[in-house]
Amino acid sequence: MLRVSGLQASIAGSRILRGVSFEVRERSVLCLMGRNGVGKTSTLRSILGLLKSTSADIMLGGERITGLSPQARARCGIGYVPQGREIFPHLSVDENLRIGCVARGIKVNGQLDQVFTLFPILKEFLARKGGMLSGGQQQQLAIGRALLTEPRLLILDEPTEGIQPNIIDQIGDAIKQLRGEGKMSILLVEQYLDFCRELADDFAIMDRGAVVAGGPVAALTDEVVKAHLTV
Repeated sequence: MLRVSGLQASIAGSRILRGVSFEVRERSVLCLMGRNGVGKTSTLRSILGLLKSTSADIMLGGERITGLSPQARARCGIGYVPQGREIFPHLSVDENLRIGCVARGIKVNGQLDQVFTLFPILKEFLARKGGMLSGGQQQQLAIGRALLTEPRLLILDEPTEGIQPNIIDQIGDAIKQLRGEGKMSILLVEQYLDFCRELADDFAIMDRGAVVAGGPVAALTDEVVKAHLTV
């Protein structure tokens, strides 16, 4: 589904991505891991076109998207839930959700039912302002909004960060259900090791702006964790 090859990028003249390469297989979950500051979010922003890459070959579903604008990449079928969620705090839950459809020019039909199946609390709070939700509920709202764009690839940047354990479980269950439906691939940036081991099919670990380890999640052994993830 997604193939990233030789991704390089710089910020303020400092090279932060050094030939990042990995692949998210069709209808699978890949967990992109690494210590803080190794370039995970910058990698996502480069895939989305929000951070200009100096060298890269990015393929989505067999089509090269490297030179496309962020808007065009989104229309190709990328849904993105950024770190920090970035919902609209003064809009209602219902308005936040519908913006996802408006952005893609999609009419709201049965898509909302899927979101409410995954996150029932959102249906109860449709009239509530987004800023009045808890952090975990805002994360569910952000994921729901991304799903309403009907993505082929869903990108989640640290969805468990600062979230209470019961909602982490709900988000994990939602990812399992989405993977089971087989309609999309998921690229998950996550530091919560058990969450990754439970949900991912494959993993890639970054260090100093490059992928230094990867493979099927069964290969994410304690030795690999100690070598590349332990602080």
